[in-house]
Amino acid sequence: MNNYRTIYDAVGGFEGITRIVEAFYPRVQKHPLLAPLFPEDIFPVMEKQALFLSQFFGGPALYSDQYGHPMMRARHMPFPITPERAEAWLSCMRGALEENGLPAELQEIVLERLSGPAHHFVNTNETNEQET
Repeated sequence: MNNYRTIYDAVGGFEGITRIVEAFYPRVQKHPLLAPLFPEDIFPVMEKQALFLSQFFGGPALYSDQYGHPMMRARHMPFPITPERAEAWLSCMRGALEENGLPAELQEIVLERLSGPAHHFVNTNETNEQET
């Protein structure tokens, strides 16, 4: 990443972010802990994620320009996010980064940057919400 000013630039700008998002969400949809949290029509979620990650990684403020302040913790509060789900989310992202052939050092930088927010969104330790 030494030759780039931002993670956004290092991953290939908006096109690179889009490729990561396109590799990420099929993994999420197949993951038993994550799939129940997402709508069947995943495309609006993917579009917002690409806008957000662009901004989050130092690119243009695409998300804020369209939707206002991200307020990501508040937006995630309606969903039961456990520590296990945070780790599953990061694992899906790791797979998406690998699939896109990002250098190992850049993958670790991206995952480190995402790890804080992923764990910040944890709002429950309940792992068996389905139990009766």
